[in-house]
Amino acid sequence: MKRAKKRARPAVASGQDSGRLLAQQVGVALKQHGMALVTAESCTGGGVAQAVTMISGSSAWFDRGFVTYSNASKEEMLGVSPDTLEAHGAVSEQTVREMVDGALQYSRAQVAVSVSGVAGPTGGTPEKPVGMVWFAWGTNESVHAECHHLSGDRDAIRAKSVQIALQGVLNIMNTITKMA
Repeated sequence: MKRAKKRARPAVASGQDSGRLLAQQVGVALKQHGMALVTAESCTGGGVAQAVTMISGSSAWFDRGFVTYSNASKEEMLGVSPDTLEAHGAVSEQTVREMVDGALQYSRAQVAVSVSGVAGPTGGTPEKPVGMVWFAWGTNESVHAECHHLSGDRDAIRAKSVQIALQGVLNIMNTITKMA
Protein backbone atom coordinates (compact mmCIF):
# COMPACT_ATOMS: atom_id res chain seq x y z
CA MET A 1 0.00 0.00 0.00
CA LYS A 2 1.35 3.37 -1.03
CA ARG A 3 1.34 6.25 1.36
CA ALA A 4 0.33 9.63 0.15
CA LYS A 5 3.15 12.09 0.03
CA LYS A 6 2.81 15.04 2.29
CA ARG A 7 2.67 18.32 0.48
CA ALA A 8 5.07 20.95 1.62
CA ARG A 9 3.35 23.87 3.28
CA PRO A 10 4.33 27.35 2.21
CA ALA A 11 6.74 28.96 4.62
CA VAL A 12 5.13 31.55 6.85
CA ALA A 13 7.28 33.77 8.99
CA SER A 14 6.30 33.44 12.62
CA GLY A 15 6.82 36.05 15.30
CA GLN A 16 9.75 34.00 16.55
CA ASP A 17 11.30 33.91 13.05
CA SER A 18 11.02 37.69 12.66
CA GLY A 19 12.43 38.14 16.17
CA ARG A 20 15.37 35.95 15.26
CA LEU A 21 15.97 37.90 12.05
CA LEU A 22 15.83 41.20 13.94
CA ALA A 23 18.19 39.85 16.60
CA GLN A 24 20.65 38.76 13.90
CA GLN A 25 20.50 42.20 12.29
CA VAL A 26 21.01 43.86 15.67
CA GLY A 27 24.03 41.65 16.28
CA VAL A 28 25.61 42.45 12.92
CA ALA A 29 25.17 46.19 13.51
CA LEU A 30 26.52 46.10 17.07
CA LYS A 31 29.55 44.01 16.03
CA GLN A 32 30.22 46.35 13.11
CA HIS A 33 30.57 49.24 15.58
CA GLY A 34 32.30 47.27 18.35
CA MET A 35 29.35 47.94 20.67
CA ALA A 36 27.38 45.83 23.12
CA LEU A 37 23.71 45.72 24.14
CA VAL A 38 22.11 45.60 27.58
CA THR A 39 18.41 44.96 28.20
CA ALA A 40 16.21 46.15 31.07
CA GLU A 41 12.91 44.31 30.93
CA SER A 42 9.73 44.15 32.91
CA CYS A 43 6.64 42.86 31.07
CA THR A 44 8.72 40.86 28.57
CA GLY A 45 10.34 38.93 31.41
CA GLY A 46 13.67 38.53 29.64
CA GLY A 47 12.19 37.89 26.19
CA VAL A 48 14.46 40.42 24.48
CA ALA A 49 17.53 38.87 26.11
CA GLN A 50 16.28 35.43 25.11
CA ALA A 51 15.86 36.52 21.49
CA VAL A 52 19.40 37.87 21.25
CA THR A 53 21.02 34.93 23.05
CA MET A 54 19.38 32.53 20.60
CA ILE A 55 21.91 33.88 18.09
CA SER A 56 25.17 31.97 18.09
CA GLY A 57 28.08 34.26 18.96
CA SER A 58 25.89 36.83 20.70
CA SER A 59 28.36 36.99 23.59
CA ALA A 60 30.44 39.21 21.29
CA TRP A 61 27.75 41.91 21.33
CA PHE A 62 25.34 41.19 24.21
CA ASP A 63 26.55 42.19 27.67
CA ARG A 64 23.68 41.33 30.02
CA GLY A 65 19.99 41.56 30.71
CA PHE A 66 18.14 42.85 33.75
CA VAL A 67 14.69 41.40 34.42
CA THR A 68 13.15 43.90 36.81
CA TYR A 69 9.55 42.89 37.18
CA SER A 70 8.86 44.46 40.57
CA ASN A 71 9.24 48.12 41.44
CA ALA A 72 11.77 47.16 44.13
CA SER A 73 13.95 45.42 41.54
CA LYS A 74 13.81 48.46 39.27
CA GLU A 75 15.05 50.57 42.20
CA GLU A 76 17.68 48.09 43.45
CA MET A 77 19.12 46.84 40.15
CA LEU A 78 18.71 49.87 37.88
CA GLY A 79 18.55 52.82 40.26
CA VAL A 80 15.06 53.89 39.19
CA SER A 81 13.95 56.58 41.62
CA PRO A 82 11.21 55.62 44.09
CA ASP A 83 9.82 59.12 43.49
CA THR A 84 9.52 58.37 39.76
CA LEU A 85 7.72 55.12 40.43
CA GLU A 86 5.38 56.75 42.95
CA ALA A 87 4.57 59.74 40.74
CA HIS A 88 4.36 58.00 37.34
CA GLY A 89 4.22 54.25 37.95
CA ALA A 90 6.27 51.47 36.41
CA VAL A 91 4.52 51.79 33.05
CA SER A 92 5.65 55.29 32.13
CA GLU A 93 8.05 57.22 29.96
CA GLN A 94 9.96 58.45 32.99
CA THR A 95 10.50 54.92 34.30
CA VAL A 96 11.71 53.39 31.03
CA ARG A 97 14.11 56.30 30.55
CA GLU A 98 15.57 55.71 34.02
CA MET A 99 15.74 51.98 33.29
CA VAL A 100 17.91 52.70 30.22
CA ASP A 101 20.14 55.03 32.23
CA GLY A 102 20.56 52.42 34.97
CA ALA A 103 21.18 49.57 32.53
CA LEU A 104 23.98 51.56 30.89
CA GLN A 105 25.42 52.57 34.26
CA TYR A 106 25.46 49.01 35.66
CA SER A 107 26.78 47.27 32.56
CA ARG A 108 29.62 47.45 30.07
CA ALA A 109 27.25 48.08 27.16
CA GLN A 110 26.98 51.18 24.99
CA VAL A 111 23.40 50.60 23.81
CA ALA A 112 20.37 49.85 26.01
CA VAL A 113 16.72 48.98 25.57
CA SER A 114 14.05 48.97 28.27
CA VAL A 115 10.47 47.71 28.27
CA SER A 116 7.67 48.15 30.81
CA GLY A 117 4.00 47.56 30.15
CA VAL A 118 0.73 45.88 30.96
CA ALA A 119 0.67 42.49 29.21
CA GLY A 120 -2.63 41.43 30.80
CA PRO A 121 -5.07 39.97 31.07
CA THR A 122 -5.15 41.60 34.52
CA GLY A 123 -3.47 44.77 35.73
CA GLY A 124 -4.96 47.23 33.30
CA THR A 125 -6.59 50.50 34.36
CA PRO A 126 -8.44 53.16 32.36
CA GLU A 127 -5.23 55.26 32.37
CA LYS A 128 -2.94 52.29 31.62
CA PRO A 129 -4.95 49.63 29.79
CA VAL A 130 -3.83 46.12 28.92
CA GLY A 131 -1.56 46.39 25.88
CA MET A 132 0.02 49.72 26.86
CA VAL A 133 3.79 49.26 26.67
CA TRP A 134 6.51 51.87 27.09
CA PHE A 135 9.90 51.39 25.42
CA ALA A 136 13.14 53.34 25.66
CA TRP A 137 16.36 52.97 23.70
CA GLY A 138 19.52 54.81 24.43
CA THR A 139 23.22 55.38 24.49
CA ASN A 140 25.26 57.56 26.82
CA GLU A 141 24.44 60.49 24.50
CA SER A 142 20.65 60.24 24.22
CA VAL A 143 17.52 58.31 25.15
CA HIS A 144 14.38 57.97 23.02
CA ALA A 145 11.07 56.67 24.43
CA GLU A 146 7.83 55.55 22.78
CA CYS A 147 4.48 54.25 23.96
CA HIS A 148 2.70 51.52 22.00
CA HIS A 149 -0.84 50.24 22.45
CA LEU A 150 -0.77 46.58 21.47
CA SER A 151 -3.63 44.14 21.04
CA GLY A 152 -3.94 40.44 21.64
CA ASP A 153 -3.53 38.12 24.56
CA ARG A 154 -0.62 38.17 27.01
CA ASP A 155 1.65 36.07 24.79
CA ALA A 156 0.93 38.21 21.73
CA ILE A 157 1.58 41.46 23.59
CA ARG A 158 4.86 40.14 24.96
CA ALA A 159 5.97 38.80 21.56
CA LYS A 160 5.12 42.08 19.80
CA SER A 161 6.99 43.95 22.54
CA VAL A 162 10.14 41.91 21.91
CA GLN A 163 9.96 42.72 18.19
CA ILE A 164 9.41 46.44 18.82
CA ALA A 165 12.30 46.49 21.29
CA LEU A 166 14.67 44.85 18.80
CA GLN A 167 13.50 47.06 15.92
CA GLY A 168 14.24 50.11 18.08
CA VAL A 169 17.78 48.89 18.74
CA LEU A 170 18.25 48.34 15.02
CA ASN A 171 16.97 51.87 14.35
CA ILE A 172 19.54 53.30 16.79
CA MET A 173 22.30 51.32 15.12
CA ASN A 174 21.20 52.51 11.67
CA THR A 175 21.33 56.11 12.94
CA ILE A 176 24.83 55.54 14.31
CA THR A 177 25.89 54.07 10.97
CA LYS A 178 24.59 57.14 9.09
CA MET A 179 26.45 59.46 11.47
CA ALA A 180 29.74 57.58 11.13
